[in-house]
Amino acid sequence: MQISYVDGPRFRRALLAACEYAQQQRGILNRINVFPVPDGDTGTNLALTLEAISDQIRGSRDRSISVVADQAAQAAVLGARGNCGMMLSHFLLGFATKVKGEDRIDANDFGGAMAAGVENLYEALEQPVEGTILTVMRDTANAATGAPTSDFAPLLEQLLVRARESLDHTPELLPILKSAGVVDAGAKGFVSLLEGIVLFLNGDPIVAPMDLAFTDGESVVANVELPEQTERYRFCTEALVRGDGLPDQNDVRDVLRARGDSLIVIRTGDILKIHVHTDDPEEVFAYLKTLGRLATHKAEDMKAQYAAVGAAARAHVSLARRPVGVVTDSAADLPEEVIRAHGIQVVPLMLVTEDEVFRDGVDITATQFHQWLGEDRVLPTTSQPPPGAFKDGFERCAQDSERVLSVVLASGLSGTYQSAEAAVGLLDEVPVDLMDSQGVSLLQGLLVLKAAELAESGMAPAEIVTELERIRDQSGLLFTVDTFDRLLASGRVGRGRAWIGTMLGVKPILEVTRDGKVVAAGKALGRERVLQTIMDFLVARVPPEVERVRFGIVHVGCPEMLEIVSAEIRRIWGDCEILTAPATPVVSTHLGLGAWGVAFMVED
Repeated sequence: MQISYVDGPRFRRALLAACEYAQQQRGILNRINVFPVPDGDTGTNLALTLEAISDQIRGSRDRSISVVADQAAQAAVLGARGNCGMMLSHFLLGFATKVKGEDRIDANDFGGAMAAGVENLYEALEQPVEGTILTVMRDTANAATGAPTSDFAPLLEQLLVRARESLDHTPELLPILKSAGVVDAGAKGFVSLLEGIVLFLNGDPIVAPMDLAFTDGESVVANVELPEQTERYRFCTEALVRGDGLPDQNDVRDVLRARGDSLIVIRTGDILKIHVHTDDPEEVFAYLKTLGRLATHKAEDMKAQYAAVGAAARAHVSLARRPVGVVTDSAADLPEEVIRAHGIQVVPLMLVTEDEVFRDGVDITATQFHQWLGEDRVLPTTSQPPPGAFKDGFERCAQDSERVLSVVLASGLSGTYQSAEAAVGLLDEVPVDLMDSQGVSLLQGLLVLKAAELAESGMAPAEIVTELERIRDQSGLLFTVDTFDRLLASGRVGRGRAWIGTMLGVKPILEVTRDGKVVAAGKALGRERVLQTIMDFLVARVPPEVERVRFGIVHVGCPEMLEIVSAEIRRIWGDCEILTAPATPVVSTHLGLGAWGVAFMVED
């Protein structure tokens, strides 16, 4: 059957197949990743970027290719990791701009959209390097614009042939590839996307064949010297800024040009995404804070990554691209963009009704559950993840990491820690360091984020745990509830106390103690006094001359509190970092609508 046009559903199905197939190439792409730095992360970065795209478009029912292409591009920007993810994002943004307003496109339009994607990418790069994904994208787009057929099936077969030819030529354009005897990893990732689409069109299974050259786990990247002559900088630095009136990406590039290399900047709508190799990530972050809200930021030590790759090769184990990976559970309440930025594995807790079991944050989102709380429905009970779920999470994390560090919900509040502990006993070859966060919600989340940052800096797991324990002893979480209903249902208050509190308009102020228990810290009479009371408690708990403190604000169905509480925090502590998030379902069901809280993490 001839395919003469592509609309939203067809584009979505093809793109999902492309993402699924290319993600299966994760291991082999990491093993041949020698440019621009042999740190073995291209496969991981591409897979995480594609995961963000898939998650966004999978539930789309839009009929217009314009809408689906824009959804894919925006998701790619938010989830972009590494050079390859940023470059793919620029390509998709150019593609989406070209098909804007179109419900369907023909083969000629498709070629034009691919050419627009390549043009957008070239314009965005500070120093375009041939022999990379850029070259293969351009050669493929040129073949698309000059194709004689109007049928998409043979067209895509032809494009795949041209892309493979271009990929095979990459070692002739980059001496480091020729010396290592490999093709460019990012370019191979792009070819894998086309291969997935062609498999889909032919009705074949979206399953990658075993590449016999790499089945023994041998990593080309481990045998390539770190190019200190050309790669002068140490930290692979990425950040996401949100805000109105953000500067043009070229203006940002002009400022950051002197601070490093491998610079890629994306500006779309109220989002600014940057990738740069630098020796001073904090200087980069300080500049970006002047532009808007720094939503995510990370700096990975490329020398530590390179050392991890070498250690894995010498031990004849599967490739590890970083020394330590981080796993947590969904009670941490971390925003999705933070999870994606740091590659944190999240094991979902469970919500159980008479008829169904929901995975927290997977089968039901925070926003959906907050709506549920407002309806006259029986609420679910909660349950910790089974050991098998943690085992899966540890094994996923170990695909890229020498060791796994898991920071888990307080053992005094849930059996989650015990489940994680049982999972460790089920593992034979995955080394796991387990830490009881003695926290929940964004108190736990801030500790998880700190763990990821320390891991990215190259710190050893035992040292990370020691530092987290020190920080936890001087950090905490205060929260309030609007009604006593959920506290009453959970048995945390008695009926008599709840009735008196309701009659008098008392709003309890609760606190998570240093040993991970929830206790009453005080009370406020009426909603209008709750904010001031919690601020007073915070001032009493945060040392007056603190230099490094971060906050987290969480809510259950009252997002208006985010800005109100943020303003009060900044009035007292200045331009500090504040994470905000809706409470995940498993936390929300214990608090009820209208609850909100503030976590603080003192790092001095």
